[in-house]
Amino acid sequence: MLASSPSARFRLLLVMLAAGTLSACVVLRPPGYGDFKAALKTGEALRIYDTLEALIANDHDTRTDRKIAWQALRDRNEDTAGFQFAWAAVGGRFVQYKGLLAVNLLKDIERHARLSVTLDPHFRNGAALRLLGTLYVVAPSTFVEHGDSELGLEMLEELVRDHPADYENHLRVAEAYITLNDPAPAAEHLCVCLAVMDQMRKDDQKLLVNLFADAGAVDCPGSTPIPVKKTHKR
Repeated sequence: MLASSPSARFRLLLVMLAAGTLSACVVLRPPGYGDFKAALKTGEALRIYDTLEALIANDHDTRTDRKIAWQALRDRNEDTAGFQFAWAAVGGRFVQYKGLLAVNLLKDIERHARLSVTLDPHFRNGAALRLLGTLYVVAPSTFVEHGDSELGLEMLEELVRDHPADYENHLRVAEAYITLNDPAPAAEHLCVCLAVMDQMRKDDQKLLVNLFADAGAVDCPGSTPIPVKKTHKR
């Protein structure tokens, strides 16, 4: 098994995914906030997830936004892959901001993501599998029921094979290897992402820069090296 401290990996997850959020006291709402509020009114789970992610992608979300989105889905249940994925993903965003106060939700997030996979493993090119794989890599196995870092890495590698054109799969595999202190296999995936960096979400672009910094010297033939200075703590 690839080794690193489970508690250290989990602290890294909380810091990494909470970074970039704005203060809840912001008064002027950014572009896209109206879409998020409209989604909350409809109660449509995937719409709530998508509009929240749009805010997060541009560092426009607040902790309150994550809490409100989570509250909108927390006590509901629908027997569809889309709803189960949205529940797990929004729940994950809530955990990122609550930190250790919400680790008890990780098994519920795992359960909903697994149900999404059962209902439709190909939903959004395996979005629930990507969520599960990342969770298993980063969270200590005591906080989940059915996986560990090795299984998580296998799931992410499988997604790369099944959907090689989806840069996010490569990004998550690279992130997994680096999180597990094995940066060498991450290089090819980092280079794939670098080639399409201008097409990536802003938050993923920042993550890519940080991963290059953590990976050390990575040579991507035909590409201009990116700065190795981190944009923020992951």
